[in-house]
Amino acid sequence: MIWRRVLTAVVIVLLIGIPAGYLVISAEQSRDSGRDKEAESSATGLRQNWPSKMKRRVFEVPIPARSTEVAYYETSNWKSSRLYVKFRTTAGGLDAFLNDVGTSRARLKTGEVAIGERDADTVGWVFRSEAAWAGTSHKQRDPRPSQDIAVDLTDPSAPMVFVVSTATP
Repeated sequence: MIWRRVLTAVVIVLLIGIPAGYLVISAEQSRDSGRDKEAESSATGLRQNWPSKMKRRVFEVPIPARSTEVAYYETSNWKSSRLYVKFRTTAGGLDAFLNDVGTSRARLKTGEVAIGERDADTVGWVFRSEAAWAGTSHKQRDPRPSQDIAVDLTDPSAPMVFVVSTATP
């Protein structure tokens, strides 16, 4: 009689308790995911974090490994979507980044900031005239994104890269 009650209790725990526990854990994870997405979509400026791999792939912004001071912001409307990214890298990282984007250091124009004032104002970037700027625009045919790139080469061993990647559906 006691074994039968124990067996019944074990079966109830296995058939009801474990799936119920799984549902509670799953619901909490789903809830956390929604909160993360909500925080990202309500951001009004640069987020001090790496953009997701999917965003980097869609906007074709291959941030080099071991980059620091990475921040991004995304805007989207019915005409176009933009990903604003800034990061500090090494001289080799800059060359790798430019190569992966489809351009090169030779295409950087000294003294030029390729990012427009409107885009800079969107995220609060101020391009000081005393910095050693170089920039280029990498245009691609739709639907592939085009990138405007500005590089602060004041410290050539640790350049700061600013990118605005624009995708038009």
